[in-house]
Amino acid sequence: MDIINYLQEHENKDMLRFLTCGSVDDGKSTLIGRMLYDAKMIFDDQLSAAESESKKYGTTGEKIDMALLVDGLQSEREQGITIDVAYRFFATENRKFIIADTPGHEQYTRNMVTGASTADVAIILIDARKSILTQTRRHSFIVSLLGIEHVVVAINKMDLVDFSEDKYNEIKAAYAELAKELEIKNTYYIPLSALDGDNVVDKSKKTSWFDGKPLLGLLDSMDISKEVKSENFRFPVQYVNRPNLDFRGFCGTIAAGSVKVGDDITVLPSGKCTKVKSIINGGDITEVNRSVTTEEAYAPMAITITTEDEVDISRGDMIVHTSNLPRVSNSLKVMLVWMDKKPMDINRAYDIKRATSVVSGSFEHINYKIDVNTYERIQVDTLELNDIASCKMLLTRPITADSYKENKETGSFIVVDRITNNTVGAGMIVGVTKRDEDATVATNKNYTDAEKALNEYIRNSFPEWNCKEV
Repeated sequence: MDIINYLQEHENKDMLRFLTCGSVDDGKSTLIGRMLYDAKMIFDDQLSAAESESKKYGTTGEKIDMALLVDGLQSEREQGITIDVAYRFFATENRKFIIADTPGHEQYTRNMVTGASTADVAIILIDARKSILTQTRRHSFIVSLLGIEHVVVAINKMDLVDFSEDKYNEIKAAYAELAKELEIKNTYYIPLSALDGDNVVDKSKKTSWFDGKPLLGLLDSMDISKEVKSENFRFPVQYVNRPNLDFRGFCGTIAAGSVKVGDDITVLPSGKCTKVKSIINGGDITEVNRSVTTEEAYAPMAITITTEDEVDISRGDMIVHTSNLPRVSNSLKVMLVWMDKKPMDINRAYDIKRATSVVSGSFEHINYKIDVNTYERIQVDTLELNDIASCKMLLTRPITADSYKENKETGSFIVVDRITNNTVGAGMIVGVTKRDEDATVATNKNYTDAEKALNEYIRNSFPEWNCKEV
């Protein structure tokens, strides 16, 4: 085959990102190792190293320990656990895949959150001998919280329960209730043995009672397309490019929607309005005849925008369509996953990093903490490591308040300790809190009368928020 045609065909393949999660020793790394091995995506030197390590540690008898193909840290190999998130890439004839192997230990739940934040599909492994455990419930809740719509429940180690159909149905029924409670949209169930490869890449004869696809076949054919709201244009400004006196461009990656030359745009949080003069997506931007321009750009393109007017735009600002303005507020309702051993301090100042902006903020109030075993709401005064809670977050300046369900890129943030510079939390914006819903930029036809009156008050009291009529 012509190498150019092969590369073009490979480039145009659909990409699917998935993670494996679940409790300790449910077989996550083994599953990925088996999938890569059976899909013939392992190099000879990697296989030889895994064979040597398997004999050294002796965790799987005479068989190759497939988990060693994924777990790379020495401490992971010695303990037989996953600590860090391991990413692997492979491809089939139909699709490209990026796998995130996440740890099952409660101590490393923050690493699981990191792996899940970019995933389209979650594979939750359940040991057929143990059924649903606490960490299974915790990971399922995080998957639901992060808006992952497709969950594959891989009931593993079926070889240790003699491939019992009754055991499979029992676990399937128990997880179906859990999925209903968490409002997970799409669930798929597969009985498998990651160690021996049953129903991983090829259909197993040992589960003749199972009429579904093997795991790789399911992932290869799964429809992960989502409804894209092209009108919700979001462009976080990452860099202001000023190479000479004749050019000023605003660089970044489109987080959502699309933009065209001539579109009316608004810069938030300042509220200043202008039009798109040009869109540059390559070449030498300092020379007109050498730059690559386009009339339209869409997510997730990295572009440079120039404007018709001299508007003050800085890193961290958000450019949106004037006809579809988001809420802007410094008081937000958020869901927070605490990731630090040191408990959270109410009203302590943290750095909140969202998209390209960094804002100082604090957590004024914890509305409730989620009990991962019962999903009950508990009243607490602080958060410990791995706690998940609903909080009220106050910022020193307003930001665009997209909810996480509407836009993952602009609806998520991390919390950084200002002294140690450690990432201590990760959160998702749920909405604007009622008391400080005081920074809406302009009247929207979908707002209530009370909101319109509030907007009118803001426009009269804060003229710097006003947009000129075009």
